[in-house]
Parts: sequence; C-alpha cells; structure tokens
Amino acid sequence: MHATIMSTMQQKFNLLDEDRAVSPVIGVILMVAITVILAAVIGTFVLGLGDSVESSPQASWNIESVNLNDGTADNDGVKITHNGGDQIDANNLKLTIGSSTAFEDNSVKTGDWSEDTNDWGTQTSAGNTLEVTEAGAGISGDTTVRLIWEDPNSDDTQILRQASFNFDS
Repeated sequence: MHATIMSTMQQKFNLLDEDRAVSPVIGVILMVAITVILAAVIGTFVLGLGDSVESSPQASWNIESVNLNDGTADNDGVKITHNGGDQIDANNLKLTIGSSTAFEDNSVKTGDWSEDTNDWGTQTSAGNTLEVTEAGAGISGDTTVRLIWEDPNSDDTQILRQASFNFDS
C-alpha cells in the first residue's frame, strides 16, 4: 500500500515537472493572435476603411480688407490673392464673410456681394485675385473671413486662410 501511494505521488510530481505541453499551447495562442490581426488589417482595406483621404491643396493666400472705415458701409469688402503653391480648381473654393457666403461654385453670390475683380478663372494659381464688396450683405462689427477648400470627393473641408476685420465704417 505504501508503495502504491508512493507511486501515485511520484506520478503527480512527474506531471509538475513535465513542460512539453507548454510550448504547443503558446504556439497556438500566438498563431490565433496573428491570424486575428491579419484579418483585421485585410478587412479594413477590403471594406475601404484604409483608403487614403485626399489632402487639401498646399497654397499661400493673402486676405486684405477693401474700403473699410471709409465712411461708406455698403462698399466694404475683401481681396483674396493666391500668393503661390498648388493650382486649385475654383469650383472647390468657398469664401465666407461672417455668416454670409460671398463666393462658391466659382461665382460670387450676387445680391449680397458684388464682384470687383475676379481673375481666378476655373483654376486659380499664383498671382490670381478675387475682390468682392458688400452689396446688401449687412456685415458689421468684427467679422471673420474664411477661404475654405471643399474636397470634391467627400464632405471634407479645410480652411486655407482666415482673417478678421472690423466692418464698421
């Protein structure tokens, strides 16, 4: 009986000393982890989640005020000049003055704004200028002017240049 107990105890100790099964278990866990990671990466590209987003054009712009503080409130405006960088499709540019859109889809929004100078054409490049003045927009006080690029392939927008002016005459 004593020999049987000793034999059983020795078998239990041998199980604790046995380490051959550890290596295959770790190998299986690593293989499953690698498979899951590869499936996730491949899935993002197959579903289109890995597509690159079109970046905004790189260009330098200048925004300056026109006729501000001249005593006449209805001729205040801004002049936007493309100083250099990428040539940009004017259909993708939007000019907002305060909450009013002054230029969009390659045209000045008449009624509230008048076009004084526009040599942007369909593609604006270095040296091209757009000048718009108020024609009923009712802009007054400190006002933010933004030149915005709109991605033609998505709803993404990027502010290319921003400036603030006081439109009180």
